[in-house]
Amino acid sequence: MFEVLVFVYENYWHGDACPESAHLERKLSLVGFDADEIQDALTWLNDLNLAARGLRQPVPADALECPVAMPGLKTINQSPLSMRVYSVSEQDHLGSQCLGFISFLETAGVLPAHMRELVIDRAMAIPADAVPLDDLKIIVLMVYWSLGEEPDALVLDELCDDSIKRLAH
Repeated sequence: MFEVLVFVYENYWHGDACPESAHLERKLSLVGFDADEIQDALTWLNDLNLAARGLRQPVPADALECPVAMPGLKTINQSPLSMRVYSVSEQDHLGSQCLGFISFLETAGVLPAHMRELVIDRAMAIPADAVPLDDLKIIVLMVYWSLGEEPDALVLDELCDDSIKRLAH
């Protein structure tokens, strides 16, 4: 499924340039992706787009800085001084590497609370036992993509970096 997501991201950099599901499904099939993989990716993307659409709703002027929206729930206003506590199932599914990476992005100021919640929601939707860090990075890219935001060059470099080829010094 993640190869399909990467293909969509690379070929439709701006989310609004992405064709309708039926057309995209045909294109992905012509490229050679497996039908089950395509279906899983399109379902995941559809759910991402629904959640992202909920985040794009206007926030009242008297709301706090970091609105957090979850699919099917009203917008929750989060204080900048609040702390996210992960459930046991989130800890198990994401693992320490992914949780550490999310924390790193938050601390760097490039993953606000509403995007963090969307990343966690989409990562929890992955059927694997534990989400690999490389897959989480793709999820973060897709969240930026779905919100129509472009990560800055340093964030993009961190998300696309191959840690196997990295030299420690």
